[in-house]
Amino acid sequence: MQTVQVALWVVVMLVVVALLFDFMNGFHDAANSIATVVSTGVLKPTQAVLFAAFFNVVAIFIFHLSVAATVGKGIVEPGVVDTHVVFGALVGAITWNAITWWYGIPSSSSHALIGGIVGAVIAKGGASHLVATGIGKTVLFIFVSPLLGFLLGSLMMVVVAHVFRRTTPARVDRWFRRLQLVSAGAYSLGHGGNDAQKTIGIIWMLLIATGYVAQGAAHPPYWVVLACYVAIGIGTMFGGWRIVRTMGQKITKLKPVGGFCAETGGALTLFLATALGIPVSTTHTITGAIVGVGSTQRASAVRWGVAGNIVWAWIFTIPASAFVAAIAYWVSLQIF
Repeated sequence: MQTVQVALWVVVMLVVVALLFDFMNGFHDAANSIATVVSTGVLKPTQAVLFAAFFNVVAIFIFHLSVAATVGKGIVEPGVVDTHVVFGALVGAITWNAITWWYGIPSSSSHALIGGIVGAVIAKGGASHLVATGIGKTVLFIFVSPLLGFLLGSLMMVVVAHVFRRTTPARVDRWFRRLQLVSAGAYSLGHGGNDAQKTIGIIWMLLIATGYVAQGAAHPPYWVVLACYVAIGIGTMFGGWRIVRTMGQKITKLKPVGGFCAETGGALTLFLATALGIPVSTTHTITGAIVGVGSTQRASAVRWGVAGNIVWAWIFTIPASAFVAAIAYWVSLQIF
């Protein structure tokens, strides 16, 4: 009886830590949803975070839990996961998120979590316990999602410029100030749909590993789904303003038409990835789309030095969070 009580206490603690990560994910990645709509002046910052948070939570009714299934069952072999692995993964991801938020670097919360899982699993039993297909498609989309965002964002900008070439700039600006509300809502839906599911996946993984959910369960408990969507929505409401400034102004200057094209291109990329069950970085996606929009004007419109620093952060995210996760795994062995 005593063992069950201790196990339950540990599981509850880890669920709380996972929801803290989910909150930080929304906080850290709020810039992905609101930076363009704030920088173009379509919404005030407070309005923007409430707007984005609403659509983050509404995503619960729209997307299938394919990404949660990938994270919960498709990254590592189920038998190797235990409370120490989950603890290490979460600490690794939270630590990297905190560091990059402090320096205003738009890194990927998603890849920080994947890196955390990988580091903790390797620390426990070696790389042989990782599922190659799940890791492979996640790593592949580190490159595919920003490229697809770049392509769709720039293509939309070219099409819009052609269609509205005889329309006065004032009228274009007026129309796209309204349309940007649609595109920002769509991107926030994609952000909630993909990112909240990563935390759902790791809690699902934890509950299966500790016996609180059956190994063959087709879906996680509904309370897990609801808690994760609400947590990411609340995190988005608080907003990570350091990163908003980087995303909205430092990469390139955006007008409403550019914001619309970047958000729409990014949203389409997220919808595709979520439908395929691939945990992608919403940060990578919107950054690629913003750069794509800026580059259609002229190459000098993009501050390539800032973009380059962001790419370096992307490269270091998985190994850095994996390293911290491995240390956290060993520490947890001494704690519980």
